[in-house]
Amino acid sequence: MTESFVYEALPMRVVFGPGSMARLPGEAERIGARRILVLSTPQQRDLARRVATLLGERAVGVFAEARMHVPVETVAAAEAVAADLAADGCVAAGGGSTIGLGKALALRRGLPVLALPTTYAGSEMTPIWGLTENARKRTGRDSAVLPRSVVYDPDLTMTLPAAVSVTSGLNALAHAVEALYAPDGSPVVAAMAEQGVRDLATALPLIAGDPGDRAGRAAALRGAWLCGACLGATTMGLHHKLCHVLGGMLDLPHAETHAVMLPHVAAYNLPAAPAAAAALRRALDTDDAAAGLAALAAGLGAPGSLSELGVAEGDLARVAGEVLADPYANPRPVNRPELTALLHAAWTGETS
Repeated sequence: MTESFVYEALPMRVVFGPGSMARLPGEAERIGARRILVLSTPQQRDLARRVATLLGERAVGVFAEARMHVPVETVAAAEAVAADLAADGCVAAGGGSTIGLGKALALRRGLPVLALPTTYAGSEMTPIWGLTENARKRTGRDSAVLPRSVVYDPDLTMTLPAAVSVTSGLNALAHAVEALYAPDGSPVVAAMAEQGVRDLATALPLIAGDPGDRAGRAAALRGAWLCGACLGATTMGLHHKLCHVLGGMLDLPHAETHAVMLPHVAAYNLPAAPAAAAALRRALDTDDAAAGLAALAAGLGAPGSLSELGVAEGDLARVAGEVLADPYANPRPVNRPELTALLHAAWTGETS
């Protein structure tokens, strides 16, 4: 019997290649943006200033206060600056935090976004937005938040520290893993996911061994693009729900949380998703996909437990309660005893 599926392609424009940041002015002209606000985190203020210089008269200011998990207070401050400067577009230069802020401005003010990713988070490829208020992260989907163009310049990732590269890459891997067992998956998404995992699993050890490995940097950015596109095309499951709750409730670092949780949720879900497990075994060249993910993370020196990230054992019950109160679609049913066991294993770092 022929498999039935629906695949809706997202309207994404991608500019890829070393030195492609120089093409930003042309991308701005293409979308008709003449008063651009450049966004970044405080740590990437210098990059934001370089972007503003490159854009010349089109740049009206820099807002370098993007924060992890997109707090509503940060969004309000950015909105005020955008209004004061009469901005008609923005460039999000950085990782998931900055691109998340750009999406919030697109959602709330209708500002078109150009994305200049410097990590492997993949947020630039999705219509998913997130906002954190009162320690709770809300997410939603709206095609209005999709960047009009994504400029992937591997040169901008050359100085990304190896440790950040590793956790950011594992975060991207998680997008592909969940897409492989999503209820709205398709052969197209499965092919992208498998190749994205293969690219990252090959590239990240190269980068960990030599952060200046140019081929590794380009391959990792390609893999992150594919994995992000998978997340944008499918429904999130238990892994992302756990990371959203942990991040919003406990203000944990986003990529590190994904890196810790990935092997544990994979071990829980993959027995109920044989096709996903087979794709991951091929991509990772292993006989056991969950163990392969755990070995990859450990070999790269990624954080290995929630306790390393500062989570107290007493926090786990609250996390479980919030996950169960509003669960995401998942290939395997989730109940409190099993979820508690999963969280405790992630807290201690024990993998089977």
